[in-house]
Amino acid sequence: MAKWTPKHEAPEPLEGPIVATITGGTILWFVLFVVQMPFYGWFDDRDLTWWVWTCLAGGGLGLIGIWYVRSRDAAIKRAQAAAETADPVQSEDSEPV
Repeated sequence: MAKWTPKHEAPEPLEGPIVATITGGTILWFVLFVVQMPFYGWFDDRDLTWWVWTCLAGGGLGLIGIWYVRSRDAAIKRAQAAAETADPVQSEDSEPV
């Protein structure tokens, strides 16, 4: 069997409002957790309490995600600022190093 090799270059990663997206998802997980808490007895009777705790885990992991993407965003901005101050001749359209 021949080894598969890509015929095209990989596309650039999409950059968007990452911090806002992760924050919104984290809020959604916590809202789902709070909404399910009054029905904990119903979930417990049917052995489905993992639904409730999955929402709490999603919210907790989302907090870690918020910290991570905010740190990443700050590091990217610092690197861009350092590249602009180090090489003022470089145009704005060219990619930073």
